[in-house]
Amino acid sequence: MAILPIIEIPDPRLRLISEPVERIDDTVKTLVADMFETMYDAPGIGLAAIQVAEPRRILVIDLQEEEDAEGKPIRDPRVFINPEILSVSDETRVYNEGCLSIPEQYAEIERPATCRARWLDLDGTAHETEFDGLLATCLQHEMDHLNGIVFTDHLSRLKRDMVLKKLAKMRKTAA
Repeated sequence: MAILPIIEIPDPRLRLISEPVERIDDTVKTLVADMFETMYDAPGIGLAAIQVAEPRRILVIDLQEEEDAEGKPIRDPRVFINPEILSVSDETRVYNEGCLSIPEQYAEIERPATCRARWLDLDGTAHETEFDGLLATCLQHEMDHLNGIVFTDHLSRLKRDMVLKKLAKMRKTAA
């Protein structure tokens, strides 16, 4: 396993539409393992393959919402290969989203409160489930990446410009 570099905006690869996975082979399994290692190291709760410069329809999520007796996050890794959102609720929810490709920047994004999705797991088994709460938000966020969309695209021009200016200032200060 390896920690992969995460590409950041304005890298044009983040705007690519990812290609479906034709076969779940050892290459895909290695990529998924590397994506989890990268996501945990970042740290984050979701990562799309395009964020590590692999334009494939693969994403990984682990909300790590619970802790063990020692206060360490309990891992619940989920793999979504060729995911599709089949339906979304009319009801919406606002969540303060961040993104590993837009480091240390957050904004309130309104998304459907629930979504029904279909995907393959790492063994090639098909699944279909309805998601709600943070998992629904995270899945929709990561699905956006597969379609060349980043969370700031959901903001007004003014708010998007503010986020990008803060990111530029942070990068300049760090350099």
